[in-house]
Amino acid sequence: MKKAAFAFLEKRIAPVFDTARQFYVIEVESGQIIGEAQEIVTADLPLQKVLRLTELGIDTLICGAISRPLHAMVVAYGIQVIPFVAGNLEDVIRAWLKGGSLGNHFAMPGCCRSVRRHFGKLDDIYQEERIMNGKGQGGMGAGGGQGQGGMGGGGGRGQGRGGQGRGRMGGLRAGGDSGTCLCPKCGQRVAHERGVPCVQRQCPQCGSAMTRE
Repeated sequence: MKKAAFAFLEKRIAPVFDTARQFYVIEVESGQIIGEAQEIVTADLPLQKVLRLTELGIDTLICGAISRPLHAMVVAYGIQVIPFVAGNLEDVIRAWLKGGSLGNHFAMPGCCRSVRRHFGKLDDIYQEERIMNGKGQGGMGAGGGQGQGGMGGGGGRGQGRGGQGRGRMGGLRAGGDSGTCLCPKCGQRVAHERGVPCVQRQCPQCGSAMTRE
């Protein structure tokens, strides 16, 4: 069974996820809807919105435009994101049910496939955070493929695509040992510590959970 959330506004996909408060949630099993409900998220902080989606057990989020820090935070909590979607809510739901691929027909005006691919690569960058949070199962991607994010069966080191090695527990090395942790609330940046996912660190400035930049 899968659970998907569609950020919407007035029967259409909400143009900006960061300010969206209404979500149409469906439960799907064997390609059929077995449950549906409307949820209103009144939380002002981005982290609170993401935590609410996690509480609802959402596997896949379908939305319009989304800021990079918030996209990263959603992915870090194990939720697959299909961003830059536009159109009538019912039409988008029907198209997604046919296989998860929405294609360019539902792409936001001015949005090209390269933009979607750019955000899709964040799934690899935040693989470490998903595993460390116990949320290894991937959802259905923008191309309809099933994610491979489960807990790995070993800690071997093989040669990955593009010359990237494999990290511990079989996952990608999540952007390497260097990098920066970003606070989505106040913008504070701190150096990433090897083996410590950014989502498990608190911002030294305001105390919010951080994300990998």
